[in-house]
Amino acid sequence: MAADNALGEFLKARRGRVPPARAGLPDHGRRRVAGLRRDELARLAGISEPYLTRLEQGVDQHPSPQVLRALARALELDDDACAHLFALAAPTPAPGPVRAVESEVAPDVHQLLDAWAGTPAYVRDRRFDVLAANKWARALAPMYEPGHNLARDMFLDPAARQLFPDWPEIAAQTAAALRAEADPRDPRVGGLVAELEADEDFRRLWARHDARPSRDELKRFAHPAVGELALRRQALTVGGAEQQVIIVYLAAPGSPSEAALARLL
Repeated sequence: MAADNALGEFLKARRGRVPPARAGLPDHGRRRVAGLRRDELARLAGISEPYLTRLEQGVDQHPSPQVLRALARALELDDDACAHLFALAAPTPAPGPVRAVESEVAPDVHQLLDAWAGTPAYVRDRRFDVLAANKWARALAPMYEPGHNLARDMFLDPAARQLFPDWPEIAAQTAAALRAEADPRDPRVGGLVAELEADEDFRRLWARHDARPSRDELKRFAHPAVGELALRRQALTVGGAEQQVIIVYLAAPGSPSEAALARLL
């Protein structure tokens, strides 16, 4: 995940995605680079080109909030990408006391999952490892079995492309959420990304440097046993275990998807 220069890689990638014309810059003839040149971004952000070079090369990794806001405006970042930019520039926290194993899900959370009768729900961490799931989630898709990694299954398991009719959109959401939520300093994240880069679709999406956490969105499934379902995804952070996220899938009351969920088990 290039954790040693994550900020610089992000700036270079997003600079290449801003059309000069949209930034109010002339485009005379053939350009050797896509998007903005380094001097153009520096001028738009009101910083010196040598300073931007140091940021992109990783020599300076902690610019001021004022510089970050200026870069975000010049790069036309949305709120999610802007938050990601600020997170990349944040100083590395000092080592603290050893915490409980993050893969442990509290008994109360297990009880909550099982109490949602007829509602698929599971717990994942910020690396997209599935930590716990109720029986409805496990019946909805094998990728929701504890021990699976959602990003790995999304890109490396051919069955995922059959499960999701909107696979290209879901895959792009997965890559953007992994970048937004996973800690680039975690060597396990680097190992996961290196594994996923065997897939051409992942490499293309990852190179875009999109960053967007999981949101409450409609997701379609083509289940081999009960047919098509359209489910609303809700993402909830576990209190006291902020590295864990509960994902719940809800069907509209009285809908065919609700009837299909009732046939899962």
